[in-house]
Amino acid sequence: LIFILNKLFGRIYAVAGVDDASSHSGRRWFITQLAHSGVSPKVIMELAGHKQLTTTQRYIQVDDRMKQRAVELL
Repeated sequence: LIFILNKLFGRIYAVAGVDDASSHSGRRWFITQLAHSGVSPKVIMELAGHKQLTTTQRYIQVDDRMKQRAVELL
């Protein structure tokens, strides 16, 4: 079933013209947005269905814009 879903997402991304996307792209975006919106890591972990916080942390993407906004909070 997982293999079929991965293939389906691949086709959806291809039809939409989205390059370099995977079946986890949506999860990565969701988790990253929650993290950068100030949601508790424990809540994000539970929403993602992870058992370990370290797993959730691997999904959070950071870019220069996000780092700049963090520094501007000071």
